[in-house]
Amino acid sequence: MTWRATVLTIFPEMLPGPLAHSLAGKALQAGIWGLETVDIRDFARDKHRSVDDAPFGGGPGMVMRPDVLDAAIAGAAGPLPLILLSPRGRRLDQQRVRTLAEGPGMTLICGRFEGVDERVIEARGIEEVSLGDFVLSGGEPAAIALIDACVRLLPGVVGGAETLTEESFAAGLLEYPHYTRPQVWDGRAVPEVLVSGDHRRIAEWRRTEAERLTRKRRPDLWRQHVAETGTAAMEEVEQ
Repeated sequence: MTWRATVLTIFPEMLPGPLAHSLAGKALQAGIWGLETVDIRDFARDKHRSVDDAPFGGGPGMVMRPDVLDAAIAGAAGPLPLILLSPRGRRLDQQRVRTLAEGPGMTLICGRFEGVDERVIEARGIEEVSLGDFVLSGGEPAAIALIDACVRLLPGVVGGAETLTEESFAAGLLEYPHYTRPQVWDGRAVPEVLVSGDHRRIAEWRRTEAERLTRKRRPDLWRQHVAETGTAAMEEVEQ
């Protein structure tokens, strides 16, 4: 069965956007995954195709109407996980991406304005997901990023399956540094171990570097890794 992404948006012309290119684009053309866009304005009830209104209680901005959005959700195909891209949502991680990629697909709601009426979120049991602690002008870029993260995990999209097992977050760590030719560039040499031909030493070096970088750059991720694996705490990394 083809993995599907359905996107509810007031700007359907923004998709597929980058998803039409590179690995995701080739997989889309090959039928490995499918994309459907639903224009929320098609479900508006007035001649102006209004999807928002002023918030009760006052305040700046506008809020997406529950009746219009609910009708758009009802018109979307399939009982797929329903996700609202929102800065107040649970921060997206690779485990959630992997779970979504293993399922039949997802329906994404691209938020706009000041937000979405809370009642439709509650009534539909919508999951709120955030890419990080920052705010975008709308949910479309976040939806594209989430779809891309899922699509690359689908069978047949990435050529070498081993690539997916050694990248950042695959084992709860950031990825180790990479080097290629020339062996010496700008007075900087490739680490000796990588040209030694000793695969055991190379594997150990890569693991150590992954742990070092994770400890230094993402102490939150490192603490989680230590708790889950029982890995002995590394010495403090020089800042």
